[in-house]
Amino acid sequence: MAINRKINFIGFIVLLALVLGSFSAFSQSDSTAAESPGIRNGIQGYPVLGVMNDTVFYVFIKMGASSPSERAKHITDKIRRLYEDPEFNVDSLAIEESEFSVDLVYRDIIVTSVSPDDAAVYGLSLREISEEAKSRISQSIKVAKEERKLSKILFRVLYTCIVFFVALLLYWLLNKGYVRILKYLKRNRDKLLKNLSYKDYTFLTAEQELRAILILLRGTRLFLYFALGYAVLSIGFSIFPLTRGWADALLGLVWSPFRSILIAIWDYVPSMVTILVIVFVMYNVIRLVRYVFQEIEAEKLKISGFHADWAMPTYGIVRVLLYAFMVVLIFPYLPGSESNVFRGVSVFIGILFSLGSSSAIANMVAGLVITYMRPFKIGDKIKIGDTTGVVLEKTLLVTRVRTIKNEEITIPNSSVLGGNTTNYSTLAKTEGLIINTTVTIGYDVPWRETHAALIEAALRTDLVLKEPSPFVFQTSLDDFYVSYQLNAYTRESIGMAKVYSELHQNIQDVFFERGIEIMSPHYRAARDGNMSTIPTKYLPQDYQAPAFNFKTDQKKEI
Repeated sequence: MAINRKINFIGFIVLLALVLGSFSAFSQSDSTAAESPGIRNGIQGYPVLGVMNDTVFYVFIKMGASSPSERAKHITDKIRRLYEDPEFNVDSLAIEESEFSVDLVYRDIIVTSVSPDDAAVYGLSLREISEEAKSRISQSIKVAKEERKLSKILFRVLYTCIVFFVALLLYWLLNKGYVRILKYLKRNRDKLLKNLSYKDYTFLTAEQELRAILILLRGTRLFLYFALGYAVLSIGFSIFPLTRGWADALLGLVWSPFRSILIAIWDYVPSMVTILVIVFVMYNVIRLVRYVFQEIEAEKLKISGFHADWAMPTYGIVRVLLYAFMVVLIFPYLPGSESNVFRGVSVFIGILFSLGSSSAIANMVAGLVITYMRPFKIGDKIKIGDTTGVVLEKTLLVTRVRTIKNEEITIPNSSVLGGNTTNYSTLAKTEGLIINTTVTIGYDVPWRETHAALIEAALRTDLVLKEPSPFVFQTSLDDFYVSYQLNAYTRESIGMAKVYSELHQNIQDVFFERGIEIMSPHYRAARDGNMSTIPTKYLPQDYQAPAFNFKTDQKKEI
């Protein structure tokens, strides 16, 4: 168990120590580049490296057949030769002027030459550039020799041991703190953790909260281990001159992506502000448009030819168009909008949307047409195909209808537009809705008596209007009966079933009272010896079924 913990520790130290030392390396690597005017002017520069891999200066211009990179490499090699020379003295570096350049010379070695083109890049004279190069090369060699002394090496080893000791202490404290927090949570879980609920719904139980806290603690511990290990390795590498390049590499692993992200975010700030301004302006424009259409819907603002029930559907269309316009304005400011990948994904999503939503778009178009055709509105009683009911909801995609049986039926708008729609409520409140029913009466009953009976039945019905008065049509003269159609006006469209039911009851009552039998088309009555089809309570108290009549011819020839 102890071995595993040690291996764990070493692994975390090796992995996590990638953090802190990179910051020191970052400051070292960026300072020299910032001093170079060529880099500031956008010219490609190649570094001249000292013995400790430190950047002495940059070369930007070629000289003769040597490219800038070759010049930088030659100067780097000569600086190493000067360092390896035990008799090297800074005073031995001399500056010699020639016809076309100024040379920095050590004995018979030309360390570097400065041309007028170099002077133009740095914005200095040839002499000033040579003096600066001499100073930097001398300083680099001097520092390298100082760094290689035994006392310096021993000090760095001691410093490294202190760093690792501090890292061990911090690792122990982290482990100790983690264990203590776990024990504290275990002892006080009932006090600290309660079910997170609202009314009867529980969002998180105490157990789920505990699991979430443990996951958060583990994640925090791993992050701190990583940061500690990264710091230890970076600081350790930066202590020794020969390993400072490794610290730069560690910096590139972690800091460079974060730096790129931060720079990208900073560069994106102007575009983000533009997007926020566009969204703010469009939001307030939409609010203004909504207010205008709400005033139209409330009939406070009236526009000739524009109906109040068009207001909110039209507002929905205008809002979608404004949002689409906003997206068009925002799109160029989105990160990556110019990339081919972004465009390809946009096209792909558009194709999927087009292929997968053809029926939905058809219903939306039908919904718009229905809105402006105004065949019905919410609360109207309508008949669409075989469905009859009251309109509950009318959206861009569907129309919802409640039948007399309290069944809610959803009808796609494309079906509504493609079929016939009967609206019972449109004229019911003004001119009245005509309800009608048909009865068949035999030829033995005079038609005037039948008409009177039907009209009386209609007038007895509560929701039937007295004016205009009911009327009767004789629709056909069939073999055994006459078809009489009773028509009556009512303003009740929603409760038509109740009106029809009461009307049929009154027809039966009136016909029975008047002694008129309503015979089925396929029913024949043999009157002799049989009761009437009229109910007993409507017949006289002394009524008796007629006897059978037999008639014989008694005149016979003898």
